[in-house]
Amino acid sequence: MHSTVGRSNGNPLLCVRCVRHRMRLGIILVVVLALLGEGGTGWAIAAEAEGPPRPSPQWRVSATVNYSSGSYGTDSKTNVVYAPMTIRRIFRDGDVSLTTPFISISGTGAVRLVGGVPTRTGNVTRTTAAPAGAGARRGKSPGDSSLTSATTDSGLGDLILGGRYYVVEENTILPLVALTGKIKFPTADADRGLGTGEFDEGFGVELTKSLSDRWLAYLDGGYTLIGDAPGTDFRNQWWYDVGIGYDVTDNFHMTSYGVGYL
Repeated sequence: MHSTVGRSNGNPLLCVRCVRHRMRLGIILVVVLALLGEGGTGWAIAAEAEGPPRPSPQWRVSATVNYSSGSYGTDSKTNVVYAPMTIRRIFRDGDVSLTTPFISISGTGAVRLVGGVPTRTGNVTRTTAAPAGAGARRGKSPGDSSLTSATTDSGLGDLILGGRYYVVEENTILPLVALTGKIKFPTADADRGLGTGEFDEGFGVELTKSLSDRWLAYLDGGYTLIGDAPGTDFRNQWWYDVGIGYDVTDNFHMTSYGVGYL
């Protein structure tokens, strides 16, 4: 499913181009809520073997579970579980979606989710100096120094409102091409290290090509404008991912993809 696609803002440290790669295995279970008949609604199963042909699904609900673990450039290990549920409204030329994620992060607060992915934030720039004689505040809020030992925090993540517009339909040669846009709402608790506490905006392009009846290939890319929390100076992100998917059944889709950031 959901795809995710240097930058310099005057800080010499940010002029160094940084590329990070992660491999994530998402297992996607899609339950389709379809509009049945003219003016009627109801549940429909895509694999239904009997009965007359039905219209294409107008609503889709999907859930994904992503797990990642690593140091992400810090001196401590951080484990992240990111489990988003997406409700999507399908139109003839695109769709609109709302993603509500559950997040659990075990770490010292040096890594948090930025743009939906674990990102090192322990080296963000301080814009205000601490008072003389005062030690740096330790905690999981943006701009704090990381804790000396790991703790686990869980809860609601940042809501993401997204849209997609199909500009090229797939044919024997060309892939499906879609323009995408999204807005992240800061609903995650930034003081517990689950988010940044700021709005993000992004745009991108998605390419999807059928390789056979059940195999699909994905190539996506884009740019995310990341909001800076007080005391921080986050970098905007160019991103891309490459993946392959397989329809195990009509209602069960498995995807493996690698994600990179520039």
